[in-house]
Amino acid sequence: VQLQASGGGLVQAGGSLRLSCSASGSIGLNNLMAWYRQAPGKQRELVAIVSSGGGKNYADSVKGRFIISRDNAKNTVYLQMDSLKPEDTAVYYCNVFWGALNYWGLGTQVTVSS
Repeated sequence: VQLQASGGGLVQAGGSLRLSCSASGSIGLNNLMAWYRQAPGKQRELVAIVSSGGGKNYADSVKGRFIISRDNAKNTVYLQMDSLKPEDTAVYYCNVFWGALNYWGLGTQVTVSS
């Protein structure tokens, strides 16, 4: 399984970005797709997660601002990020958990200027 993320970039505070991540290879139906992020000097943290059935959970810091979604037919997960803040600056990684294994994309940089 390979994950390819896109959509990162530089945006001013209050702006929006949409991340996409497509998974290639064989993935079973019952999987979890998620976005994590890692800021400089900090541990990687879960941002949002969505099950194949559509159940979602978010980190408290992004609730009300970020929306995770997925297209099962395309094996793609999205992260719509609105009202971005400088503290959202990080490398964002997509993740698939399936078959007791974690698969990671290479990450995409999101930088929010104040």
